Amino acid sequence: MAARASSKTSESSDKVSVICRALRRAIIEQALEPGAKLPEDALGERFGVSRTIARHALGQLAAEGLVELRRNRIAVVATPSWQEARDAFDIRIELERLVVRQLAGKLTKAQIAELTAHVDAEDRARGGTDAVSIRLATEFHILLAHMTNSPILVRYVSEVAYRCCLTLSLYSRPHSTECAINEHRAIIAALAKGDAAKVMELMHHHLDSVANRALVAPTPQRGRDLLDILAPYADEVTSNRVIKLPKVARRS
Repeated sequence: MAARASSKTSESSDKVSVICRALRRAIIEQALEPGAKLPEDALGERFGVSRTIARHALGQLAAEGLVELRRNRIAVVATPSWQEARDAFDIRIELERLVVRQLAGKLTKAQIAELTAHVDAEDRARGGTDAVSIRLATEFHILLAHMTNSPILVRYVSEVAYRCCLTLSLYSRPHSTECAINEHRAIIAALAKGDAAKVMELMHHHLDSVANRALVAPTPQRGRDLLDILAPYADEVTSNRVIKLPKVARRS
């Protein structure tokens, strides 16, 4: 009986994760606009799950700052203010300075290769949309956090990074991603050399520059149907084509 209950809980958790990954990408890539309603019944229909599971997924995204939960169980895509965004970046800078300080000189060759491969993917995406480039750049920072094997750092960095990512997707001025990619490569090089002071300085400058590239200029809303918007994102995660970040190792 206990094993069956545990299996059911794990299955529900997996379904919540699938919905979160799909909605997260749809929000960050601007397929879902700020203020767009996210009805539990529509999400349940799109992903083939109960309203309860859809509600849990929306709660998780609300904790990340991507969704706002309003009265009468109405969930909408968040619209962070500029001041909220600036505060999030200030917090993020301090958190990620801590991440790179912990990683300096401690990365394995395999981890350095993984980071380099991710930045190569960012480079290949330069000809695409800004939203996809922003998402990939954010995932680079979350990947760094995972490499600390610190659950609390992974949690806080992920949450604040996604909040910043949403802000950039909504408000950033058009710009070349070449600078950010070069900055990522410089961070990897400093980490490999074990220069903690240098890599902390690089991370601070990099994130501050990213924040300063943002400009409050909301894009016009397009008004598309929710199920149509989510179709490609739902299909992608359910067919296991989405790249998963590594799990955090438990410390003994």
